[in-house]
Amino acid sequence: MTTLIKQVTEEFSVSGQLSADDIEHMATRGIRSLMCNRPDGEANDQPNVTEIEMAAERHGMQLAYLPVVPGQITPEDIDKFLSGYERLQKPVHAYCRTGTRSITLWAMYQRRMGMPESEILRLASEQGYDLRQALGTREQPPATESTASVPRYDIVIVGGGAAGIAAAASLLKRTHKLSVAIIEPADVHYYQPGWTLVGAGVFKQQQTVRTMASLIPAGAEWIQAAVGVFEPEQNRVLLEDSRPIYYDRLIVAPGIKLDWHAVDGLVDTLGHNGVTSNYRFDLAPYTWQLVSQLKRGRALFTQPPMPIKCAGAPQKAMYLSGDHWLRTGVLDDIEIGFHNAGEVLFGVADYVPALMSYVERYKAQLNFGQRLVRIDGSSKTAWFETTGANGEATLSEESFDMIHVCPPQTAPDFIRQSPLADDAGWVDVDQNTLQHKRWQNIWGLGDAMNAPNAKTAAAARMQAPVVANNLLHSLDLADGVAHYNGYGSCPLTVERGKIVLAEFGYGGKLLPSFPRWVINGQKPSRLAWILKEKVLPPVYWQAMLKGKEWMVEPTRAASSSKAA
Repeated sequence: MTTLIKQVTEEFSVSGQLSADDIEHMATRGIRSLMCNRPDGEANDQPNVTEIEMAAERHGMQLAYLPVVPGQITPEDIDKFLSGYERLQKPVHAYCRTGTRSITLWAMYQRRMGMPESEILRLASEQGYDLRQALGTREQPPATESTASVPRYDIVIVGGGAAGIAAAASLLKRTHKLSVAIIEPADVHYYQPGWTLVGAGVFKQQQTVRTMASLIPAGAEWIQAAVGVFEPEQNRVLLEDSRPIYYDRLIVAPGIKLDWHAVDGLVDTLGHNGVTSNYRFDLAPYTWQLVSQLKRGRALFTQPPMPIKCAGAPQKAMYLSGDHWLRTGVLDDIEIGFHNAGEVLFGVADYVPALMSYVERYKAQLNFGQRLVRIDGSSKTAWFETTGANGEATLSEESFDMIHVCPPQTAPDFIRQSPLADDAGWVDVDQNTLQHKRWQNIWGLGDAMNAPNAKTAAAARMQAPVVANNLLHSLDLADGVAHYNGYGSCPLTVERGKIVLAEFGYGGKLLPSFPRWVINGQKPSRLAWILKEKVLPPVYWQAMLKGKEWMVEPTRAASSSKAA
């Protein structure tokens, strides 16, 4: 077990995220009950609580699911913790992303039960947690702890994914005069575009992951914590333990939330019973296992309502699966169905003819306007909702031998509940400058912002220099305001060895990176496959995350006025 267990009292311990494989170790330690304080879908490598619960039951352990949003623990949350903790058999082990939410809930519960704050702070401090801000206490820190000044930075970046690290690298390429901090709780960083190829047996899982520490740009400070609250009027964010971090300029790039719970029954069967998804790091190998073992039967592929990240990924899985079955001579015995909540195969019509030729090659049945709403893995049945012209919803039932699910997606909870969000919950930015519409010292990029572009790593690669330029322009450290044209790229893997390279911007305008005689993006291309398999991964690791802006130099507006 690699997860660090922090023993707070004889009856209570905390840790970061557990995996199903950790549960046997927990049982040998004498743990009788588990408590999960982390909402499902916060990270792409996060096991669903149902998976942990199933493992716990095998070892005679109870599990209580009491999720809370980082930094936003309410009196109702404490009430739920109290009732949950008191009914669970002891010892209890609680976990979240870092353990902070779990020990904070315990501390607030113990304070309510009469434990002196000094004792609570001492026990928490011994495990590396400073809860003075979370408890709102005036208690002095333990004698072994030094009082640190309130952290303040010229630039704070929320999120250490593709967008956040690329923005930091682009900033530091331009200047080293400013203090930069990246707030990111995760230990590892993923090359998510590679998961499609893991699910097709082309890449190995470990090709898509590196340690976060190895990627933080030189000159940036890594704050390994989660943000709980944004307070833009005070130019600060509060971490999940309520510690404040002050900034002069803020960049918001936290990624997107995969809402597995939006489909009834999905979390109960995901990773089992032929139910898989390339949208999760640990499940992409299961996709390949299912595809390589299926010789006959029904294979379904789903796509939820937009917006989602990499809208081409659900059909990429279908094409690569169909190609394998064609090459191995079993395609005639497999029925493929693509169930798309939208009304078109792809949002940019110029690429549809090439894609349709592969739909026909693999004899896939297209089902538009169908949204996956329920799944029962044990009976291998999925239910899809279709809304008619009169607004009336009907359900259709489909059996499957395997199903690849793309989950509904939203902005992260702490974004949706923040003053930075628009009415739909996304970071509200100007689509050209990527500056926040209300607060002039805040910018957003990546999957969590509301510009009407494709949510892809290629889009973030183009956005990062724009944000860096415009932030520095607001400080009189760059000339001209840069404009983002909505560029995104979706390498549609239509077969093993060929790709339809879709590149487009706002309004579906085609924005090819290469002349048509090199790569014609409207036709399947062997060269585009080589680009995807061999070129783009090193470009990601060695260029995008290092501030090398190959082919993505920002375009500046003619006006020399500051971004508004």
